[in-house]
Amino acid sequence: MPLFFLERIEKTTTIEKKTMDIEERGVRLRLTIVDTPGFGDAVNCEDTWKACSAYIDEQFRQYFTDESGLNRKNIQDNRVHCCLYFIPPYGHGLRQIDLEVLKRLHRKVNVVPVIAKADTLTTYEVKMLKDRILADIEEHEIQIYQFPDCDSDEDEEFKQQDKELKACIPFAVVGSSTVLEVAGKKVRGRQYPWGVVEVENPKHSDFVKLRTMLISTHMQDLKDVTQDVHYENFRAQCISQISQQAIRERSKLKRDSGPHFENSISDTDRLLLQKDEEIRRMQDMLAQMQEKLKATGQVGPGIGLRGRVGSLGNDLDSTDVEKKRNSIIDV
Repeated sequence: MPLFFLERIEKTTTIEKKTMDIEERGVRLRLTIVDTPGFGDAVNCEDTWKACSAYIDEQFRQYFTDESGLNRKNIQDNRVHCCLYFIPPYGHGLRQIDLEVLKRLHRKVNVVPVIAKADTLTTYEVKMLKDRILADIEEHEIQIYQFPDCDSDEDEEFKQQDKELKACIPFAVVGSSTVLEVAGKKVRGRQYPWGVVEVENPKHSDFVKLRTMLISTHMQDLKDVTQDVHYENFRAQCISQISQQAIRERSKLKRDSGPHFENSISDTDRLLLQKDEEIRRMQDMLAQMQEKLKATGQVGPGIGLRGRVGSLGNDLDSTDVEKKRNSIIDV
């Protein structure tokens, strides 16, 4: 028996984040893949969605914190722009656990449904399963990622490609890490007694269309929807929570300070203003006395009354004013 029949991929038990650099048509791209634990493996599956939802919220919260900081030029964007939700090929559409998870994620992230292990189904069975999944999505009002309409000035080839992508939802894919030789060509696929299922053959799998959508044609639109819709909703909720918390703290401060809090502050300010006014009047009186003495010629050269008046004014500012203010505050 070939070795690849014995290989088993270990199931993910925690959130795993892997970053890789890829090149697509001469364009270098850093792609981050986040692998989440499988759903339905536990005995109690009620809270299986929380790990994924919490991770999405945490990335939004980190971006919101960085955006609100001082250094906003070099913000690292770790937000989740697309969620590939894999649906098992068996069954008759979406399971109850699928509906519960999708209802909690569809307002946080762009959801793209994908049928896994599509090589276990015939072409007719794949079509029937796709129709059933789309019917369940519409019945339960789940919002999956919507492909934008093509511009009128796009060429016919791109319009046809976009039409084919929309018709493939949900994508039915086949995965394999084994390289086989078929008709003199090396391809990734799965070897069966009756033949080979090729991963990148459009007749066998929608893998190529899914890759084209994610990396080439709709990558920027996925990021735009994340920024303009999902992140803005999260940001509005954060701002609302901050405002409500500030209102509650202000109300608590008023209650703790007692009913005479505002009156006591206003009375103190009023007394301080009165004392300041008295000091200004005394300084004006001293200035008038100086002018009168100058007019009568009683101020001689050298140290006259001008220096004394200035000293008196300074003494009033530095000593009397502080004493008066302190006595008011102590009262």
